[in-house]
Amino acid sequence: MPRVKSFRAVRPPVEKAATVASVPYDVINREEAVAMAEGNAASFLHVIRPDIDLPADTNPYDDSIYAKAGENFKEFLADGTLVQDDQDSIFLYRQIMDGKGQIGVVCCCHVDDYENNRILKHEFTRPAKEDDRTRHVMTLGAHAGPVFLTYRDDATVNSLVDAAIKEAPLYDFVAEDGVQHTVWKVDQTDPYVQALTASPEFYIADGHHRAASAWRAGKARREANPDHTGNEEYNWFLTVLFPAQQLNILAYNRIIADLNGKTSEQVLEELKQVGNLEKTDQPVPESAGSFCVYVDKQWWRLTVPADSIDQDDAINCLDVALLEQRVIGPIFGIDDVRTDPRIDFVGGIRGTKELEQRVDSGKWALAVSMYPTSIAQLMAVSDADEVMPPKSTWFEPKLRSGLLTHLLD
Repeated sequence: MPRVKSFRAVRPPVEKAATVASVPYDVINREEAVAMAEGNAASFLHVIRPDIDLPADTNPYDDSIYAKAGENFKEFLADGTLVQDDQDSIFLYRQIMDGKGQIGVVCCCHVDDYENNRILKHEFTRPAKEDDRTRHVMTLGAHAGPVFLTYRDDATVNSLVDAAIKEAPLYDFVAEDGVQHTVWKVDQTDPYVQALTASPEFYIADGHHRAASAWRAGKARREANPDHTGNEEYNWFLTVLFPAQQLNILAYNRIIADLNGKTSEQVLEELKQVGNLEKTDQPVPESAGSFCVYVDKQWWRLTVPADSIDQDDAINCLDVALLEQRVIGPIFGIDDVRTDPRIDFVGGIRGTKELEQRVDSGKWALAVSMYPTSIAQLMAVSDADEVMPPKSTWFEPKLRSGLLTHLLD
């Protein structure tokens, strides 16, 4: 069973919370980060995207990037932008988007439980990105962003949360994207620890690279410490645990750069061999096993025959796998979606209008609107110790960085 514990959080004073909190480092590019942080010296983007404080042509893996992150973090601690609590606590973090709420428990999980698959994964990680996040953690001596975990709903945890959120919150603000973020501080942590550690396993929903880097940083600290006892703070990493039934997965859509030397008419004829193809004015699939394809300013709905899908195969029943195996590879000649520049991925939060605009611009030839992967499918893949195809899930709303940080010492 995975372990959890409370921690002495580094966090902004109440009056600075909304100013400090930022989107995660990996959902925006440098230009977007510069715009978001403009005029806000306290934005946590200065810590997680320190490239905004360096010349635009700076290599993203240059030594100066990490040095600037450490410098900015130390400055925030020195000037009171961030302060550390005197005692260990657990926190509750609620997000409300479009009227739908989800409440997670912010605590620390053990790096050994990541290594020993008590915290289950469903994605491969990329070495370069792992290296980057590990170096960032080591330079800061802190986990600056939480790993988004989920677990099967537990009545005891739910009752604890329901009682706690009746109290006055620590933070409560609405971000620029309209999402409300509310945080409660919990000092009586034992009931949460006992209830959560009764869970047989946790699942990584989002943040595989952050989890891997936390594990690597913990190992590096152990190897560098001749007096290692196992009780050190670097053995733990920052997480937010959400009950599965509350989570919202959006589609992760695809765009294709060219038609592989074919005309659109030829592509449509080949799609008819995959399943039922018909024109539609609805750009979003209504059910699993179907896709909406946009080409030549027209949407088409492609439905794969249900009897051709093995629902007992955790991977091959996924829509993202069906699309790769029956469309992306055979029709467009894209055999490795991880590396082929002819395919790109667009988070569902951007909507289907974004797909239309990219294709209509002429820079992309075709777009595919997907039906979202379900939480049940994510758990089934993890339970089977399998790995999903790339870009299978897009979670919203995104957790804000900077509200709660965990120090390795």
